Amino acid sequence: MEKGNKIRVGIMGAGTMGNGIAVLSAINGHDVIVFDNNTQVLEKAKNESIKAIENLHSKNKLQNKSPQEVTSKMYYESDLGMFGICNLVIEAIVEDLTIKQVCYSELEQIVPEDCIIGSNTSSLSIASLSSSLKNPSRFLGIHFFNPPVVMKLVEIVPSLLTDIKILTDIKSLLQSWGKTTVLAKDTPGFIVNRIARPFYTEALRIFDEGIADIPTIDWAMKEIGGFKMGPFELMDLIGNDVNYKVTESIFEQSYFEPRFKPSITQKRLVEAKMFGKKTGRGFYDYSLENQPKPNTDRKLGTKIFNRILAQLINEASDSLLFGIATKEDIDLAMTLGVNYPKGLLKWADEIGISNVINQLQALFDEYGEDRYRISPMLKRMADRGWKFYN
Repeated sequence: MEKGNKIRVGIMGAGTMGNGIAVLSAINGHDVIVFDNNTQVLEKAKNESIKAIENLHSKNKLQNKSPQEVTSKMYYESDLGMFGICNLVIEAIVEDLTIKQVCYSELEQIVPEDCIIGSNTSSLSIASLSSSLKNPSRFLGIHFFNPPVVMKLVEIVPSLLTDIKILTDIKSLLQSWGKTTVLAKDTPGFIVNRIARPFYTEALRIFDEGIADIPTIDWAMKEIGGFKMGPFELMDLIGNDVNYKVTESIFEQSYFEPRFKPSITQKRLVEAKMFGKKTGRGFYDYSLENQPKPNTDRKLGTKIFNRILAQLINEASDSLLFGIATKEDIDLAMTLGVNYPKGLLKWADEIGISNVINQLQALFDEYGEDRYRISPMLKRMADRGWKFYN
């Protein structure tokens, strides 16, 4: 791959994420070709990028470039053949394995032999995606977070066949864009989407059982836990269609691991097209001037927070146990990728690993479900009196 701004970047898919990555690339001085086979989507993306760049300029976030200088580097095309001049192509289309594989097969016939191909997938297997390529060593996961220009974190996910030099080149490139990279194993959900599942699924379980209503659970996680958004607010912002699909994908790819089991409550919202903010209604009805008030009983709120946090820490511990990422990358990913107030493993040290185990054991004793089984990593550390960080 060429060095510096000589790299020509292709973006496959002109949706929110694809267009965001394109703007980021252009700000960093690269010529960018954005492809989509839907000309209406392309036109919309072009207009949105102009507005986004003007907005960034007003906040002095264009690296001393003018809006015109940035937009002049962006080309919107419905001809896939334009990728023939690219050194790097990042795919950001619908989360469908078959559709992505078909696109890669077509793409490989067009791009140069040394062109790196990356996917912005949030949960699909990198090995499976690359299997449609004649040269899978040029392929890897490059998972940005929304909005790509603002969010610092990028998960880099190699497959078993990814060339180590490509891994190094992409890491250097992203760091030159001001991004913080973490290395993730090719496992369902990678780091962030895997470890974050209990934030949603355990909140849904608490609601489904009638322990607390939606505003109360959101209040507890914000007021007592220090999270910027509650789980239901965040699901509505992400889109219940997207959030449910990721949970379902991780659940299925993990051979139906009980900890990732989706909620029928969220499934019904998706079926009713109550996706959240983008449709005006999800867990909350956004047509209402005043939303329902939470129960602000701190004893109840603390119980909710402790239950969800214990599950999050348990998942982070299991991810470390199975080598999905280092402890540093796990904590970095959760603070930068989803804005958690603290790294989960540091949080475990702070509250005491034995306290986390006691919380999980109480849940396991009550429910008798594998979703509450304690990570062996936590047990080993408690037995030896260790902390994640000295």
